[in-house]
Amino acid sequence: IYFDKANKAGGINGHPVNLVVLDNQSNPSKAAADTKRLLLQDNAVIIVNGSLSSTYEPMINETRRAGAPLLFGGSVCPPQVFPKADPLLFCTTSFGAHYDSNMALAFIKEKAEGEVKIGFSAMAIPVSRGEIDYAEQQSPEYGFEPVAKEIIPPPTANYGPHAVKIKDAGANWVYSWAPWVTQIKTFEALRTQGWEGNLIAFAHINAEDELARVKDDGLYVFGANALFQEGLPIHKEIEETAKAANVSYPVTQLAEGWIVAMALDAALTKAGWPADRAKLAAAMSGLEVDTQGLRGGPIKWTADNHFRTEAWYRVYRWDSGKGGIVGEGDWKSFPVE
Repeated sequence: IYFDKANKAGGINGHPVNLVVLDNQSNPSKAAADTKRLLLQDNAVIIVNGSLSSTYEPMINETRRAGAPLLFGGSVCPPQVFPKADPLLFCTTSFGAHYDSNMALAFIKEKAEGEVKIGFSAMAIPVSRGEIDYAEQQSPEYGFEPVAKEIIPPPTANYGPHAVKIKDAGANWVYSWAPWVTQIKTFEALRTQGWEGNLIAFAHINAEDELARVKDDGLYVFGANALFQEGLPIHKEIEETAKAANVSYPVTQLAEGWIVAMALDAALTKAGWPADRAKLAAAMSGLEVDTQGLRGGPIKWTADNHFRTEAWYRVYRWDSGKGGIVGEGDWKSFPVE
C-alpha cells in the first residue's frame, strides 16, 4: 500500500516501483527457488525477506551469488547485519538479539522494588532459546536471581505446567523473548495459577491490541515501534492509506512493514535512476532513514553496520486507572557497536 500510494504520486525518482510478491511459506527450498526466480526472471534489484529465519541461508546464498542486496524486514535480524556487516545484507526489523535483553533487564532493574527473582520463558526454537540463555547469564550482573527457565515447544496447548514451575520457583518478574504466542500464553497461564508478579515481553506487531484485550497492569511490552495509541501524524497517514486500500489487517500491525517501505524508498531515492544492484547496495551502506516518529530515532546504516547505529526502545503497559495503554517513560537508546 505504501508503494501503490507512491506510484500514484509519480513513483521514486520519477519512475514507478514494481513489486513482485511471492509466498515461500517459510520453506527453505521454496525460498531458494523463489529468490532465483525474482533475480533471474524478474531482474529484481533488491530482495526483501519477510519470512522466518529458516529461509535466511538459502536466500543469502542466492542473493550473494547474484550480487543483490537482501533486506530483512520480518523476522529477527541475522548476525551478519551487525558490525562488521556483510556488504549485501541489511535489516529494519525492530527486534535484535542481546540489545533487546539488555533493555528488558535494565527496565526491570529500574522498575522493581526490592529483590528480583526472575523467571524466563522461551519458545523451543534456536533464536528464542539462545536469547533467553543470554538474558539468564546476564541477569546476575543486574543483581537478579534467576530461578526458573522454561523452554516451551511451539505446538504446546497447555502452558499450565510451565507456569507452575515458574510460580513455584518464586519468580516475581518474568522475561519472555519469543514469538507472541509463547509470551502471552505464558503470562495468561501464570495469572491462571494465581501468580501476582510482572512480566515483560517484546512488543511484536500484535502487542498493542493484546494489551487492550488483556487489560492487566502487570504486563509490560517493550519495542522499537511507537504504538498507534500515540496518534502521531505518521500513524494517521498509515491509517488513511490502509483505509483507502481496504486493508483487512488491523492498522496497529502495519508499522513494521511501513518501515521496510520507508527504507526502500530512501535507498532507491539515494541510488538514483536507473537503479541497479550495485548502486543500491552502495547507497544503503551509508543511509539514514527518517522514521517520522515510528521509531525513537532514524535508522542509520554505515559501511560496517547494517542493523542501526542506535537501538531505540520504549515500554508500554495497560493502566487500569486511566483505562488505556500508557508509555513507561521516554525512549531509551543503546549504541550498536
